[in-house]
Amino acid sequence: MEAKASQNAGRVMDGPINPMVTPLLTDLYQFTMAYAYWKAGKHNERAVFDLYFRKNPFGGEFTVFAGLEECIKLIANFKLTEEEVSFIYKSLPGSCEEGFLNYLREIDCSDVEVYAISEGTVVFPKVPLLRLEGPVAVVQLLETPVLNLVNFASLVTTNAARHRLVAGQSKMLFEFGLRRAQGPDGAIGASKYCYIGGFDATSNVAAGRLFGIPLRGTHSHAFVSSFMSPDEILERSLCSSDDSSTCEDFVTLVHSWLSKMQWLKSLGGIFGETNQSELAAFISYALAFPNNFLALVDTYDVIRSGVPNFCAVALALSDLGYRAVGIRLDSGDLAYLSSEARKIFHTIEKELGVPGFGKMIITASNDLNEETLDALRKQGHEVDCFGIGTYLVTCYAQAALGCVFKLVEINNQPRIKLSEDVSKVSIPCKKRCYRLYGKEGYSLVDIMTGENEPCPKVGERILCRHPFSESKRAYVVPKRVEELFKCYWPGKSGKLREELPALKDIRDHCIKQLEQMRPDHIRRLNPTPYKVSVSAKLYDFIHFLWLNEAPVGELQ
Repeated sequence: MEAKASQNAGRVMDGPINPMVTPLLTDLYQFTMAYAYWKAGKHNERAVFDLYFRKNPFGGEFTVFAGLEECIKLIANFKLTEEEVSFIYKSLPGSCEEGFLNYLREIDCSDVEVYAISEGTVVFPKVPLLRLEGPVAVVQLLETPVLNLVNFASLVTTNAARHRLVAGQSKMLFEFGLRRAQGPDGAIGASKYCYIGGFDATSNVAAGRLFGIPLRGTHSHAFVSSFMSPDEILERSLCSSDDSSTCEDFVTLVHSWLSKMQWLKSLGGIFGETNQSELAAFISYALAFPNNFLALVDTYDVIRSGVPNFCAVALALSDLGYRAVGIRLDSGDLAYLSSEARKIFHTIEKELGVPGFGKMIITASNDLNEETLDALRKQGHEVDCFGIGTYLVTCYAQAALGCVFKLVEINNQPRIKLSEDVSKVSIPCKKRCYRLYGKEGYSLVDIMTGENEPCPKVGERILCRHPFSESKRAYVVPKRVEELFKCYWPGKSGKLREELPALKDIRDHCIKQLEQMRPDHIRRLNPTPYKVSVSAKLYDFIHFLWLNEAPVGELQ
């Protein structure tokens, strides 16, 4: 998929990665509203919309914001083609005037401003992730595609971050979800956003090409079972790693090591005759990739065949100056099998004098999720790398994040959306958002203020109030203050545009963000809710507007 490029006010930016992300990637009612705005002469009225979510996913108390880059690329390239205009006109009710077509032909996002939190930032409910300002009809047309681009991206990034926290920083995490993802788009997006959330590599070759994500993968059970015996191996020679010599019969060398292992008393007769078709597959793979030999060892029997066969091939490679990578477990009791495999590796290192053999990498897969990672950690295991697929990329534990896009101001007049459900009441007006940090370096609270209120200052006490609960309030004396919004698309404001960072930088930012969170906020079980607040002045204004807009009932 090749992205088109757009030039806006001298700035050139590639289009979205996915070519289906166009102005038509929206709901029909966005165009019917655009026509109604145009018909009423309201289409150019200046509006401000907030994009935010109401509840953290997966039963946790944090979310990682992602999808911003694709949103900005959409906005930078937002322009309807003649064919698209014609299709829209045919799709609208017949009463639509043809003058509306000329309006659609002309619109772009040159007068739209976008302010957002940096991608990869840990975020919380009610705090706007993006604020869009511009002509109401144009910004309304952006609602659905922007929500589409942020919802899944933030959900899967958060899911990846949660898996990373459970696994720990010392383990390698690989995203193996391509075959189980919801279509090509879900797979490509999941690979990108799992990488942002802390995964180290992906099996998805297309994602590796598009985003520069490291690739990982070896072979499947089919490769192992496709061999019948070592007699099938025709080319048996292998040069040493330094090309100084050649082993003419690598198969015989492997068999000699297998015999030596069988006589080791320290292995206690763990194995006898191993599966020879599996051994043939391992030898063939090692001959193809002597520097990257990693074997899937559970096709037949992990301890009695897979691990011994791997060790024999690895020892033969060691004779020629190569170092095998390790094994992958894809079934069974991963805690037990990984521990037993590690014992065998250590025994071989000690008994046969092969330095570093005990540190062979053990990778585990097989429908892993947060719960199984947590269980393995509690049981004790010897796994170095986890390959995670279905539960990760499909966000099996929660289908959607639930971001919303609400009007908060039009023509400089604040607007509020009311509901009997207090969690659905919007926070009106154009706002600024800050994160306040305590003396230990952890973030304490996010606070929203009115656009023209003074910025919280380090060392100065500020009253932080819950937006809707009168009794929930606290004074905070911040040791550091961070303003969350940056201008990523200035429109005609003349402001400097924040450059979009590289994917690796977004990933690093995400990891650093999680390190700055208090551990009880991000723990898996019973996390402490993070405080999101408003200034005293904004609190008073919210409730003034609430009372002003809510109809007064009458009892008879």
